Amino acid sequence: MKRVLKWIGIVLGSLVVLVGLTAVILHFVGQSRLEAAPDVTTRPVTVPTDAAAIARGEHLANSVSLCAGCHGENFAGDVLIDGEIGVYVAAPNLTAGRGGVGATLSDADWEQAIRHGVGGDGRTLIIMPSSFYSHYSDEDMGALIAYFKQLPAVDSDLEPRRVGFPGTILGGVVAYADFTHVGRIEHEQVGMMAMPVEGTTAEYGEYLSYIGVCRECHAANFAGSFTPDGPPMGPNLTPGGELQGWTEADFVTLIRTGVKPTGTQVNAEEMPWEMYSGMTDGELQALWAYLQSLPALPNNPE
Repeated sequence: MKRVLKWIGIVLGSLVVLVGLTAVILHFVGQSRLEAAPDVTTRPVTVPTDAAAIARGEHLANSVSLCAGCHGENFAGDVLIDGEIGVYVAAPNLTAGRGGVGATLSDADWEQAIRHGVGGDGRTLIIMPSSFYSHYSDEDMGALIAYFKQLPAVDSDLEPRRVGFPGTILGGVVAYADFTHVGRIEHEQVGMMAMPVEGTTAEYGEYLSYIGVCRECHAANFAGSFTPDGPPMGPNLTPGGELQGWTEADFVTLIRTGVKPTGTQVNAEEMPWEMYSGMTDGELQALWAYLQSLPALPNNPE
């Protein structure tokens, strides 16, 4: 019996050592993937300086891509994750004030971060939805950068990013594709497709649906996202889902006021309609046209 117990102890001890070694290896693998992004193919853009382009960039940043939702109302940065799973992540101060990156980033750095998910320091950006922003046209990308470059300087020192155990394993290995976007992007294709002509068409609505990050909550096929531990759960927006029986006017009213045709008020923290309400009538009509062009699908499974 003692001999059996001895062998059981040896086996269990070996398993503990093996699990420990595996955890250590995965920790360093994940840490490496998060600290050193893969080499990506980037595309330089022309950054204009005229007032019209800057105004276009302001509209895109505030009413379409909702950059302030993570970077704060005045783009001085905000804390996104504070201590969970050993991770501290803040969306950086984008201005040229103390603690900001605005004075240090080149035009190429801005483009690489926004459309490719790679920081100017070569790190893999966390949470930054670059797989959607990778659809930005060169013209709109230039306008967005032009707007960011002239932001009023705001002093805001945020702590540097920290990713410790077990966040290195969860974010850098297990859920790398969810924690980061760099691996989801066809980097050599970024900027190669011409932007559809601006108008109330389904083609332009599709473009807006990407740079507006709609698929983050409503799923890639727009049939809804219902995973409790994922992003805010978004309903099915295909003709087979939530919007059955709606009119274009109903859709515009929802975005403008947050009120559904039933009279129900949408929670602005779950669906940021208050920020999207700054979209133009033409943009909302284009989005509606795109959603109506989709196949009628049942809800995605939970």
